[in-house]
Amino acid sequence: MNTFNQLKAQGGFFLLAGPCVIEGEEMAFETGRRIKEICTRLDIPFVFKGSYRKANRSRLDSFSGIGDLKALAILNAVGRELGVPVVTDIHEPEEAVMAADFADILQIPAFLCRQTDLLTAAARTGKAINIKKGQFLAPESMRFAVDKIRSCGNDDVAVTDRGTSFGYGDLIVDFRGVPMMQKACACPVIVDCTHSLQQPNTSSGVTGGHPELIETIARAAVATGADGLFMETHPDPASAKSDGANMLRLDLLEGLLERLVAIRRTIDSFDK
Repeated sequence: MNTFNQLKAQGGFFLLAGPCVIEGEEMAFETGRRIKEICTRLDIPFVFKGSYRKANRSRLDSFSGIGDLKALAILNAVGRELGVPVVTDIHEPEEAVMAADFADILQIPAFLCRQTDLLTAAARTGKAINIKKGQFLAPESMRFAVDKIRSCGNDDVAVTDRGTSFGYGDLIVDFRGVPMMQKACACPVIVDCTHSLQQPNTSSGVTGGHPELIETIARAAVATGADGLFMETHPDPASAKSDGANMLRLDLLEGLLERLVAIRRTIDSFDK
């Protein structure tokens, strides 16, 4: 059974969560350990998330990472200690093999979801692949990205909705996309509850966000039957080196997940 099917088979919803970017060893382990404690208690399958490098930044002086191999080693070490899979983004085809040595799941950023060479290079590693839906794509169109993965003999794939461009500086989530992608792509569908609240393209060159609405997006995702949730969280988002404006404060995660588990259990009871 592949990675995503194993996560899905455990029931409820699974969670991909962690900091936007690996800033250092101490923060990564602190965040990962706390999420694992919460998910173990609530019986939520957990994947630790951390980008080893941020290639998509508005400004040249934005933080991009501590060094690829250093960050990947930390990511891998967190996964080994916690006994959970880890996921990270890749940006160029030649990064696929490098990242695959450290990560269990390779993630394709939304802006790159149509890049055939990137998708097929990721697929050929044999790792699980999470493709984020482009902000410019209809949900059903993601089946073509998934087909590129499967064409390489890799069926371990999921897709993630992270909102759709709305004007120049906002995103909206169309929750019809959850069942539409489940049907069109025939794979698990994840909803990104934090990036969906970004306000990109601000005049300052620093992305804004609405973290106070994370629970709203997450509740709707669970209610519409999403297989998984994606959340970026940090002990102190105000001091985070990337995406602090739309990350969930780590101390708010436990209460949020408790409420989401209760919602899913209630909905599942109606289907029995």
